[in-house]
Amino acid sequence: MNQRPASNEYAAYHEQYVSLVPEGDLLQLMSQQIKETTDLLRNITDAQGEYRYAPGKWSLKEVIGHMSDTERIMSYRLLRFSRGDQTPLPGFEQDTYVNGAAFELHSVQDLLEELTAVRHATLYQLHGLTDEAWGRAGKFSNNDVTVKGIAYIIAGHQLHHRKIIEELYLSQL
Repeated sequence: MNQRPASNEYAAYHEQYVSLVPEGDLLQLMSQQIKETTDLLRNITDAQGEYRYAPGKWSLKEVIGHMSDTERIMSYRLLRFSRGDQTPLPGFEQDTYVNGAAFELHSVQDLLEELTAVRHATLYQLHGLTDEAWGRAGKFSNNDVTVKGIAYIIAGHQLHHRKIIEELYLSQL
């Protein structure tokens, strides 16, 4: 998949993620991206994983867990729409998911392994799509989105959080 989605293939809110995705083969990028993300965080200790750059902000462990949760949810949406199911889907409240997850009980390494497993599952799903399926659409959070749009949102979401991790977390550790 080398063709970027048009702006009408995802909600305006998601432009902040889609715009981060560089030109090129999306699936190759997503495969490389997970390696880069795990390499970046591989040597983080569990104590460092508890770091919060400000009161009330997520810990580094919570950010990693959030990336997995969000990719799972977006991949589920992608699955539904790619198979032709156009049932509108609701949004989700990210803070509720983070607060309910108890990511602090997990090691950073376990969270990274989970993130990698989730990404591999997403890639398997994307590799199996036909050209027709990439163009199918559905609605979530009251916004129309194509399968291609969701795939770019997934890739951009991880890039977005990796930038935050580099700038606000790792720069302070």
